[in-house]
Amino acid sequence: MSPRALVTGGAGFIGSHVADLLLGNGFEVTVIDNLVSGNRAQVPKAATFHELDITDERAARLVRESGFDVICHLAAQIDVRKSVADPVHDSRVNIGGTLNLLEAVRLSGKTSTRFVFSSTGGAVYGDLVEPPTTEETPKDPQSPYGTAKLSVEYYMGYYARIHGLDTVALRYSNVYGPRQDPHGEAGVVAIFCNRLLDGTPLTIFGDGKQTRDYVYVGDVARANLLAATRPLPTIGALDARAFNIGTAVETDVVELARLLREIAGTSVEAKHAPERPGEQRRSAVDVRKAQRVLGWQPKMGLRDGLAETYRFFAGRREGARA
Repeated sequence: MSPRALVTGGAGFIGSHVADLLLGNGFEVTVIDNLVSGNRAQVPKAATFHELDITDERAARLVRESGFDVICHLAAQIDVRKSVADPVHDSRVNIGGTLNLLEAVRLSGKTSTRFVFSSTGGAVYGDLVEPPTTEETPKDPQSPYGTAKLSVEYYMGYYARIHGLDTVALRYSNVYGPRQDPHGEAGVVAIFCNRLLDGTPLTIFGDGKQTRDYVYVGDVARANLLAATRPLPTIGALDARAFNIGTAVETDVVELARLLREIAGTSVEAKHAPERPGEQRRSAVDVRKAQRVLGWQPKMGLRDGLAETYRFFAGRREGARA
């Protein structure tokens, strides 16, 4: 009998790639997504789909009654700027929605369900640390988004220690790749690709020297598969079952723009706009723990990943015109 997996946010950018990979590795996959930012067409045809919000009692009932072996929880409010503008909504989705699912797992009685949570490797550590950050780096989130993600990790620790739930957190750096939507600062690659295809200037905020650790979505999907199937350390303190997923390489926005213009074969100009208040200056994560425990490491180099991503957006434009 095939193992059963639930992918929340499975119509979205990362979630749809995770659903594809789980199906390809013998899982029976169910997807839930409210389609606010997800795209129904991205849900794999072999998956069972439910249009549900993670805050909905119907989503909790599905978890209670279905006996999933694995839950890959990717549904979230993903925009840091939106979390700043409306922290109440951010917490309602990112904390309340996740608690709805965790409580449903507890009530299901199946504590062996592996709950893989998509956390954040930049926003939980903040800006007062020297990258690349290890999992044990002191946490100091600078936004409601990062605060909510860290809060969920603390809640998962509670459910694991008190109720025996099988939880793990993957702290992503900046994920990019095919199917990405240009939402939030993490969508800069998608934004730049679309602007290059439009022939419009790229906007760089501030001096463009702010750095991020760009990790390819296929590598992130593989991290979810490994986290769902590999033996994990004993439940312990907050960081015992947390894993950074990134490349440990810092790339600034100016260099990112240069690489993409080179890939696109265009000289579209880049214009500088005022710096965005509160934007994190530097970010990269140390991934040696994921290599050691999960057997995971990034396989896609930045230039090759950017080229794949640009080809995806260019192909979508061609398909729309056909």
